[in-house]
Amino acid sequence: MARIASKSHRQMVRTDVHDKATRSFNMSRIRSKNTKPEIIVRKFLFGKGFRYKLYDRTLPGTPDLVFPKFRTVIFIHGCFWHGHEGCKYFVIPKTRREWWITKINRNKQLDTENIKKLGKLGWKVITIFECRLTPKNRDKTLSRLAARLAK
Repeated sequence: MARIASKSHRQMVRTDVHDKATRSFNMSRIRSKNTKPEIIVRKFLFGKGFRYKLYDRTLPGTPDLVFPKFRTVIFIHGCFWHGHEGCKYFVIPKTRREWWITKINRNKQLDTENIKKLGKLGWKVITIFECRLTPKNRDKTLSRLAARLAK
């Protein structure tokens, strides 16, 4: 920890627990495709007979799953990266708060823009957050998803 002296008292400022190279390596391991929540949803839906395309780059936002037959797309969002309000997995880091707030708000803005664009193109959009796929919530979430797709 670095110490900053002031005239009235000393304050402790927490620095990153990793050096720059270690932090960079850790961040490089965060995947945007084929994440565990995505694979859970894909295996479930495939097992139920649903067929889909992955990461269609021709659509706004590059949806995780695309169901052309149902004209539906699914985004599977990480609670942290997409600012899932009220979720225990969404906690803004204490270091570089302003940078993180700006980044997460921009992600949320892009999500909203992409949903609107897809709607104008005639696509239905389903968004699933990772916290809805924890073992406690998984069965309920997946059964609702299958029912919604089958409509």
